[in-house]
Amino acid sequence: MYLDHPKISATNSETEPDRIERLSRVYGYAIGLADVDGNTVCITKIAKIHDHKGVLMVIWYEPPTAQEKSYFLRAWQSRVGDESTLVEHALMLQETLPAVDNEAAA
Repeated sequence: MYLDHPKISATNSETEPDRIERLSRVYGYAIGLADVDGNTVCITKIAKIHDHKGVLMVIWYEPPTAQEKSYFLRAWQSRVGDESTLVEHALMLQETLPAVDNEAAA
C-alpha cells in the first residue's frame, strides 16, 4: 500500500471545500489509469496537485512521460474533474545546498 500521496490544495479551498474533494477524485482517476497501464512509478513521481481557479496544476518530482500527463488530462476532462483541458505540469524545485569547500573548512 502506497502511503506517500501528493499534497492536494486548491485556491479558495476554505470557502469552496468541494474543490479538494474534486481533486481527490481526479487523483484517484489518474492513478487508476496508470494502474490499468501497469505504470507503477507514476504514483511516486507526483509531488503536488493544485486547482488554481479551474486550472489543474500537477507538480512532479521527476519529469512525467507524455502518457503520465495524459492520465491527468483525461481525469480533468471527465465529469469528476473540471470538464476542461486546462492542465499544466511543472517540476518541483529542488533546493540545493551551497557547495562546501572542505579545505577552507579545515
